[in-house]
Amino acid sequence: MNRLPPEQRFQIVQFYFENNGSVRNFHKLILFSDEAHIWLNGYVNKQHCRIWSEANPQVYVETPLHPEKLTVWCALWAGGILLQKR
Repeated sequence: MNRLPPEQRFQIVQFYFENNGSVRNFHKLILFSDEAHIWLNGYVNKQHCRIWSEANPQVYVETPLHPEKLTVWCALWAGGILLQKR
């Protein structure tokens, strides 16, 4: 939707309000969600955090190709919180 010009974005929102209900209940239709992968062997995803150390960076520890992990998915909306673990 961000690639649309502002006029088209306005038309989409206007169409929604004309055909799908009132502004009062719009917040009940919004759902925010995210998921996180937690590795059970202590592995840290370097895209999500940075670790600074004074230790030798040339020393490394070999790990399995596919470590065990837990995936947690959570969503927030007007009806409450949804949580799923896999």
